[in-house]
Amino acid sequence: MRVLFLSFASLALFVVPRLGLAQKSTSTSRLAPPLLRASAASAREVRVQVTSGPDFRRWLQQQMPNAHAVASINQPALLTVSNLPAAGLRKLAACPWVRFMDQPNRRAHEETSVASADLTLNTLAAVWHAFPDLTGDGLTVSVKEQAFDTTDLDLRGRAVPFSLDGRNITSHATEMATFIAGAGNTGPLGRGAASHARIASSDFANLLPDDAAVLQAQGVSVQNHSYGVAIENYYGVEAVAYDEQAQQLPSLLHVFSSGNSGDQTSPEGPYAGLAGVANLTGQLKQSKNTLSVGATNAIKELTPRSSRGPAYDGRLKPELVAYGAGGSSDAAALVSGAALLVQDAYRAQHAGALPPSALVKAALLNATDDIGSAGPDFATGFGELDALGAVQTIAERRLLEGSVANLTQRTFPLTVPAGAQELKLTLAWNDPAAAANASQALVNDLDIELVAVGSGQRWRPWVLSPTPRLDSLALPARRGADHLNNVEQITVAVPAPGQYQVVVKGYAVTSGSQPFYVAYETTAPGLHWTWPVAGSVVEAVQPNYVRWQWLGPAAMATLQFRFANDTQWQTVATNVPVQAGYYAWAPPDTAATVQLRLQLNGTGGEESASFLISPDPKLRTVYYCSPQALLAWRAVPGAEQYQLYTLRGRYLEPLRTTSDTTLRIADTEGAAPYYAVAPLVQGQPGYRSLTLNYQQGTSCYIVSFLPRQVVDATLRFDVQLASTYQLVSATLERQDATGYVALQTASPVTATSLQFADAAPTQGSSLYRIRLVTATGATFYSQAERVYYLPDQDVAVFPNPIQSGQALRVAVTGAPVLQLRLFDNLGRLRRELTTDGVINELGTQGLKPGSYLLRVEANDGRRWTRHVMVY
Repeated sequence: MRVLFLSFASLALFVVPRLGLAQKSTSTSRLAPPLLRASAASAREVRVQVTSGPDFRRWLQQQMPNAHAVASINQPALLTVSNLPAAGLRKLAACPWVRFMDQPNRRAHEETSVASADLTLNTLAAVWHAFPDLTGDGLTVSVKEQAFDTTDLDLRGRAVPFSLDGRNITSHATEMATFIAGAGNTGPLGRGAASHARIASSDFANLLPDDAAVLQAQGVSVQNHSYGVAIENYYGVEAVAYDEQAQQLPSLLHVFSSGNSGDQTSPEGPYAGLAGVANLTGQLKQSKNTLSVGATNAIKELTPRSSRGPAYDGRLKPELVAYGAGGSSDAAALVSGAALLVQDAYRAQHAGALPPSALVKAALLNATDDIGSAGPDFATGFGELDALGAVQTIAERRLLEGSVANLTQRTFPLTVPAGAQELKLTLAWNDPAAAANASQALVNDLDIELVAVGSGQRWRPWVLSPTPRLDSLALPARRGADHLNNVEQITVAVPAPGQYQVVVKGYAVTSGSQPFYVAYETTAPGLHWTWPVAGSVVEAVQPNYVRWQWLGPAAMATLQFRFANDTQWQTVATNVPVQAGYYAWAPPDTAATVQLRLQLNGTGGEESASFLISPDPKLRTVYYCSPQALLAWRAVPGAEQYQLYTLRGRYLEPLRTTSDTTLRIADTEGAAPYYAVAPLVQGQPGYRSLTLNYQQGTSCYIVSFLPRQVVDATLRFDVQLASTYQLVSATLERQDATGYVALQTASPVTATSLQFADAAPTQGSSLYRIRLVTATGATFYSQAERVYYLPDQDVAVFPNPIQSGQALRVAVTGAPVLQLRLFDNLGRLRRELTTDGVINELGTQGLKPGSYLLRVEANDGRRWTRHVMVY
């Protein structure tokens, strides 16, 4: 969180203009901006919002009998009209039953490129250790795009049944589902934010919200939208529909990626032509009651292509950012996972009841860490996701809620303790949907103020200038009345201790009363470690980001670590800027309990909790000789024993402990052939290996058996073994008329790389194999390899005789460039080929039966002539 130091002069209010399109005629005001740009002849399909479905259908049948109208699911007043005639847009715009016309479904695209997960930056991993019972169990998230792989090890057993007809299973959808709810079965990096949540799938071919009844039946409380279309800057029917669904299903939160078009320019709206702003990818992301999420890198820097705001009417977009190495898709998925954890924490306090989505938004946005420009901005919103802070907001019940009618207010007491470095509070409410193409989306306008009881001093929320000029949009936030957004935030740096009042007013509420929610926090000064935390495990040797939050002035520190029960601290780095909040540290190659310390200006420093470091034991399959396999892993320095895991049902479970670094298992031991291993340090498991399936990708002892040359004058073979465990002998065998005969034996087998040779090969083609014998008497064979033995001055021609149409093969040692000519019995040239392969093919299609003469000439001067019979 960034502390804001402001002079009273900076409290001057922005004049917040109402932004909108220029005045239009009644008919053209019914057209979405993209349709205004389209020619009448080019628009053959539109989405139409009508006041009366039956009346509109009768009018359409009379005026455009060839047009077709299909109502949207559960929205009879929203129809897709296709097969429009020329000038059909103009006719529709004049229809008395039409309220608004918008684009039909556009082709959605995924908004990521390279998948990468680091759940430490946004403190998601810290939640697992601070709140181990929060796993999303009993909650359901929906991933709206293409279908994800329900058989994936990290998702298996938790997919809500859905039809795959007409949909592709994509790696992108599978990755998004894993970021949100991965079980961590494949490895430590395969765990998602809410590892026990169920996962539903929905198709982004339909850009409108899914049917509310279906979402309710599936129990969906969060839906992730990691996709976009083109840049669109208006409040269209999709934005209206998502805002309406938030009213219809108040516990459902929609999370959108902001887009990967941050370097592009909007073609429409008040911000048209302004480079690098207002480039959210889709009008559905212009909705008010949802979240749009931008992307940062691993050190909290906004990625260049992350889409920026403002929304078409000057509202703050995106509302927050999160880590997204591959783009805003990844970032949105992490926020969706964090929302599930917030819902889970709320359920634990309210007998299983789900929180309103506006409450979840308030908690998530109030806990963000301010990055980029001080205060909210149109690039990073309110800041970087802090999942642990949001969950703590719920756990500590730092929430206010109520409702206000027009020109009424609610007042809440708030006590600020001594020593607080910052006070922050965020107001959020689900606003009624505005009319499609409204110049401003906000309907019910609430205001929040903070009042110091003793002095009467007042603080208003931070507002940004929405003026459509690049210099205005880049201005820092100032305090003022916010009449654009349905989320408002107040921060106060170093607040005086004492009593305050939080006042929420109904500045302009159109009817009834508007429910609202306020999240708040007071933060102590200093440094707070966010990773590693108590109970966490960090991979040794590899660079890992260690992370902390700092409230205070810029300073330099020394980063140190020490082993448990050791009084000596070892220096990792000096001159570490504490305001950065991170450092890439490569722990030593051992398994141990350690602590970190940041020492500022020679003080005692701030120590982290104790945590484990250990290297990856790198589990591998030595061999799989059905029904038995041998697994092995590296000996980890400092490990007392090793914990084996196997996959049973949905999750990996402990199998047994061992002090050895090998394990023999049989197919009959477990329900699935999936295993992993972790070193044990003081009885606690360290960094776990990747999970492997020992039945896949591993042969029985023999990794490879290959001749050095397929055609050779001296036959030699190379054998690579996976292991020599219990092997007694390895024998090279050649097939003859009676079967395979032994040629050369290696015993004992002491190395995994072996070489064999046939000292007396037979001319022509022969099959060879390797036979292995173990101490238990078991015998295993390699695959057979065909090799052609030819003396240096000879050529092999086969098959001979040959059926017309087959390929005649010609082999010569040394693989020179060959000139092949085939003559018939009258001396006429019938086939000719220049080639340089080991075994070369000459076609015989169309040759009549009879005797032919083949002449072979090599570029090294060798020549051969052979008779060939064709039948």
